[in-house]
Amino acid sequence: MKKLRWVMDGGFWDVDVSTPVTLDGLARPVPGDPLPLGLSRGPRLSRPKQIDFFQRFMSMPFVPSFSHYGVGDVGLCLQRVFSLSRETWFMTLLGQFNVQKFVTSLKMNGFGQESDSSWLQNIRRHLSDQSFYGLNFCSELLLTPDDIMTLSLETHGDQKTLRKKAVLHHKFPRHNFTVEAASPALFVDQHGNYWDVPFAVAMDLAPISSDSGTSCRFCINHTAGTPKPYEGQLTSKAPATLLSGLCAKCAISFKKNVDIWRSEAPKMKMVQPYDIFLSSPNISASGILGAVITASIGDNSIRAQVEDGSLSSKGFSLQARGANSAILADLFASVSLSAQLGNFQKLFLDLTRFYARIDIPSGSKFLSGATRVAHDLYNSQVPSMQAVQEICPTASLSFQQQIAGPFSFRIDSGVTLDLKKDSYLSVNDPVFAVEYALQVLGSAKAVAWYAPKQREFMIELRFFET
Repeated sequence: MKKLRWVMDGGFWDVDVSTPVTLDGLARPVPGDPLPLGLSRGPRLSRPKQIDFFQRFMSMPFVPSFSHYGVGDVGLCLQRVFSLSRETWFMTLLGQFNVQKFVTSLKMNGFGQESDSSWLQNIRRHLSDQSFYGLNFCSELLLTPDDIMTLSLETHGDQKTLRKKAVLHHKFPRHNFTVEAASPALFVDQHGNYWDVPFAVAMDLAPISSDSGTSCRFCINHTAGTPKPYEGQLTSKAPATLLSGLCAKCAISFKKNVDIWRSEAPKMKMVQPYDIFLSSPNISASGILGAVITASIGDNSIRAQVEDGSLSSKGFSLQARGANSAILADLFASVSLSAQLGNFQKLFLDLTRFYARIDIPSGSKFLSGATRVAHDLYNSQVPSMQAVQEICPTASLSFQQQIAGPFSFRIDSGVTLDLKKDSYLSVNDPVFAVEYALQVLGSAKAVAWYAPKQREFMIELRFFET
């Protein structure tokens, strides 16, 4: 379960999280309040299209995945897709076979203790068990050159839930417009727990460019029904932002990119880089400063979040509350530094990348904590642990190193300062990945990643990520 992105969007604007839990391969992060904004994403290659690419161009008859969720549910699965395409539409049928459950079922039924004929009958009987299979039907329609409609149905033999989703993407000159409806909609919280919301609709308008300048993002989220833990999970109380209601958010931010150093050394002639976007050594920095306003109506309102403790009521933020409704405004900021050595042209150790980002998701909480710390220091008092904790930002770190040829190793992780722990530092959701650059496509890669905390493994196809 990880985005594995170098871009700053992962800091504030929620993007779909990759997960092998469903055949769709996606889960939406539980909305935070007032940040992150929600969808804020553009069209991406669907999971069936990724597997179709692996089958056609990388000679992979089956694509493996692994997930561990709930209590005792461990699944090593193999996926294969069957596709049919025309000029304006693309239809796929994605099938999944749960190898882990199949082998476990054979062992429980005394596999290997019967005669050869009984052995074959036993395997045949188990292969006909629908609980080992999952199917996803997906159809993508090119309505106009700028509009794509995606419809999908998903079912698992061991689950009664039929998952339905419809997504419309429209590309404006400078923005991406996305409307998504799902029943049920799969969400994942900050602890890695999955939640099914009976019905959810989201509408999002996000800028395409990540260059310096001012940008505006807007999204509306509507949820209906009582959130339930995903199949097989034992979790605590559902997050307040998933309860029934309507929430609208708008953020205005200013971003500045600065090139600290960029190599002007000549590259190797007649040798194409493994990735054209990773062929220039450089050191750069960027920063974001912005404001967000949130209006909510229903059980998911900010009032409900304050009551259950998911949102602190302290600080300098602008708040207005009514009966089952609320408005909140706040500030946010982020600073990042990236460095790259090597042109990614040689066979060995010609790419080393490092990325670090520091986020302040709530300016009101940061100012409140800074004021209390300054007040305590001015009065020659020891600052409270809570006040110091509030001014500690969150951090994200990434490191990538070429191993040989198009192969490179990468690790992503979040880091937070937790004064309640003896070690103070807390490592959040580390992800280890091996990337294979598809040199003939200019800037594309196959990524095999493993998240040890969630015990999830997945192989994905990524395009034009820097």
